[in-house]
This record gives sequence, structure tokens and C-alpha cells, in this order.
Amino acid sequence: MRPVSAEFLRTVCGSHRMVMEARVVAPGQTGVAPDGLLLDVQDGDVQLDGTADVRSTLDMTVVGAGLWPTRPSDPLAPYGNEIHIRRGIRYSAGRTEWVSLGYHRIDTPAQDQVPDGPIRISGQDRMAGIKDSRLVAARQYRVGSTVGAVVEHLVREVYPSAVIEWDDDTSGTVLRRSLMVEQDRYEFLHELVTAHAKIWYWDHRGHLVIKSPPPSTAPVVTVAHGPGGVLVRLARELSREGVYNGIVVTGEGADTVIPARAVAVDNDPSSPTWWYGPFGPVPDFYASPFIVDDGQARAAASAMLAARLGTPYNVDFSMVPNPALEPWDPVRVTFPGRSEVHVIERLTVPLTASGEMTATSREQTLINIGVIG
Repeated sequence: MRPVSAEFLRTVCGSHRMVMEARVVAPGQTGVAPDGLLLDVQDGDVQLDGTADVRSTLDMTVVGAGLWPTRPSDPLAPYGNEIHIRRGIRYSAGRTEWVSLGYHRIDTPAQDQVPDGPIRISGQDRMAGIKDSRLVAARQYRVGSTVGAVVEHLVREVYPSAVIEWDDDTSGTVLRRSLMVEQDRYEFLHELVTAHAKIWYWDHRGHLVIKSPPPSTAPVVTVAHGPGGVLVRLARELSREGVYNGIVVTGEGADTVIPARAVAVDNDPSSPTWWYGPFGPVPDFYASPFIVDDGQARAAASAMLAARLGTPYNVDFSMVPNPALEPWDPVRVTFPGRSEVHVIERLTVPLTASGEMTATSREQTLINIGVIG
């Protein structure tokens, strides 16, 4: 969850004055309060999806009088400028507490009523630039290079001033196999990060965060039904689709006789997806040249399985907006007769006071991951 005060978390559950702000900013800024041209927003939302390549997308409508871009240098021209969004609470004393919703590259301005009608703007976070910037020639990273140096080289070719944050010393890990990237910059980086048991995304500050999957057992907030609660509507579904209770990780490489390999499974007899239980074994598979030994394979397999495990029980709900929430946050959902811990996978944050925040989640259970091979 994004950092907010205890007062914010109390106030957002009741009656409060919502404020929001959208600014066109020059590319490359970071932080939660950048300088830029203030826009007059009529409608829109920010969508966050922890399962997508591009985690955050923007869709909004602004007052368009005098803003339609006619030159490449105009603020809303789709040639590099970004829009920074933040939503907050204005307290009774006049103080405002803001929550940044991140930076989004302007992809498409559109206007149905020329010349001064509203302008619809769609945008994506900075991962879209990594995906777009494919290499024009193959490149090799040799044995002895560090993982951090490889990531910095490929990311800062696209974003020279990028702030890259690791949550541990994985960036100093030395490559033990030469690696070749041909065209797809994003896929190479994604595989490199995944093989080292990490997830990565551009966060609300405009920083590239590379971290271990967060723990998902301690709820950060309660989404409650009834008086004083924030739950508006709830729908639920049980489905086996997309649910795995094991993962097989192997290392690919022409320089090895016996590839690195590990198998991680749900080893909790009380879990509904227990590997040895009635759910049955349902493994997923992952192979990568970045996996060079069994220890690395075990770490990657355990991390990937932890991110996928959970009861095959999905809940969609709408609630009073809390812009501090983000994908992979665990929340407690309570309604008559039930109290469940769910992990948010996708959510939509409205940019208007009247909008509801919607989320898709899966129920999280306490898990015991075992490595069996």
C-alpha cells in the first residue's frame, strides 16, 4: 500500500472532501508532486493490474478549450510528455493529504467536438516505453557483468535519469553465463528479473521497483459491509481456471550437461489446492537461460508459486475509493457471515468524487511451499 497517515485511512472510510489533480509534465520527472500544466479533469480513472506487463493505465477526459495539440511541442501532443495524477483528502482545517497515482505517457488524445470540446486522453506507465524500445541489433552481456549493471544499461537507454530501486543485493549478482538479447528489451529484462525471484514495475513515484513478491497474509485494510463500512457491491466466483499448485523451473543453456531444476508445490494439507489432495497436481512450467544452478531454480520456483497460490475463489467488489491501495495488497473483506482475506490483483481508481473504486481479487490462504525436486 502506498504510504498514507493513519488519519487518512480513518477519514477515507467516512464522509470526506475528495480532491484530485492532473498535470502534464515533461518526461523523466520523479516524485509525488512534479511541476507541470494543471488540467481541468471532467471524468476518468486509473487502472492498476498486477498481472499485466504495463501495470498502470490512464483514461480520462479534460476540458479541451485551447488544448488540442497542433504542434509537436504542445502539452498534449503524444511525443513524450507524461501526465501525473494524484488524488487526496482535504481535511476540515484546510490541509490536503495527497496520494500519487503515478506517471502516464500520453498515448492518444481524441476530441469528438472540434474545436473546443472535451479531450479524451489515454496513457500508460513507463513500462510501455521499455516494451516499445526494441533493439535494432543483438547485444551480448558477458560472464562477469552484474545483474544490476545489465538492468541499468537497458533501462537507461530508454530513460536516462531512471531511478532503479532493488530491495536487496540481487543487483550485485554476477552473471555466470553469457546472455544474448536480440530484439525484445522488455522480455529479456522480464525474464532476468523473474529468474532472480523478483517482480518489477514503475511505481507511483516514477521509480522502477525490483523486489521480492510481497507477503500476502497480513491485511492492510478492511473492506467491510454495513454501517461504517466501505463495501458497496460484491460478486464472487469459484473457478479452477488459471490456478496452479506447483511450478517446475529449469535452466536452459548449451553450456550445461544437466540443467538446473526445481519443483515447488503447495505442501499444506489444509490447503484446498494441496498438491497431494483431491484438487490434484496442476503444475505450471518455466524455463530460462538465466537459471544457472539448482539453488536459483528453487528460489525462483518458490517465489513464482507464492505469487500464484490461493483458493480458486475470485471476488469482484466495489468500494468507497482508497487511492492508497495497489495490486498485491492483501485486504480483509467482510460481509454478513463471512470474513475473508483476499489479495488484490486489479483495481480501478476513479478520478471523480462520485465514482466507485472496483477491484478483482483472489482469496489468500496460509500456504506452505515445499520443494520436491
